Amino acid sequence: MAKKDQQTTKRAAPAKTARKASKSGVTLKKLETEARALKKERDSLRAELTAAKKRIAELEAINENAVNRIDWVLDSLHTLLEKKS
Repeated sequence: MAKKDQQTTKRAAPAKTARKASKSGVTLKKLETEARALKKERDSLRAELTAAKKRIAELEAINENAVNRIDWVLDSLHTLLEKKS
């Protein structure tokens, strides 16, 4: 008989917890909705990060090309000055 009382008590406790959760406004449906919204936001942020990384790579390439052109112009000017001297 003592075992039946313990089993009944253990089964009753989760039911109380479930009732408390619904009283506080937290339901499984709300949690699922929040989870879906968070997943959507995560995917959006992941896409933004990918686009930002691509843009950074493009800007770095443009910067490198500009630096190379400036170096080339400076080398050309130094060569011209050396020839005139």
